[in-house]
Amino acid sequence: MTEATFPQCRIVTERLLNPETTELLLNRLVDIPGIRRMVLNGPRLPAIVTYGPAKGMPNPHSMRRAIHVGDQDMDLQVHVGTVLLEVESRDVIPALKAACEEVFTHFAFRIQEGKYMKTEPSLVDYCKYGPDADKSVLGLADPSSKSRPTIIQGIK
Repeated sequence: MTEATFPQCRIVTERLLNPETTELLLNRLVDIPGIRRMVLNGPRLPAIVTYGPAKGMPNPHSMRRAIHVGDQDMDLQVHVGTVLLEVESRDVIPALKAACEEVFTHFAFRIQEGKYMKTEPSLVDYCKYGPDADKSVLGLADPSSKSRPTIIQGIK
């Protein structure tokens, strides 16, 4: 029960990605058949300062922008450092590596295989989505977020 039924991998770069690089990478990944789920990880970029003397004031950050992925726009809510992926089979991994090599020409990256996403519903998933949650959003719930995950229709 702790084993993932589908292979999972993680793209780790040696630096945080700017929105343009993130958009370019995601558009390359969306075109690869066999990717089931994807999670962008990194430090949060809140629109409003949440603590300290500036609490409640706007947080102007150059890395928080809307990007166009596939056929829709999405707001970046994190400064992307790693990309977690769940794929149909290990045969997809060479295509992931090729896409990363196209995008990351000026700095190093690694693609690691392992278990990075939940495959069974957690308490947070149950509270956020209920007992009949869609299996594709399991483990993608952020307990502090009031929004649902962004579903990109282009992922095959």
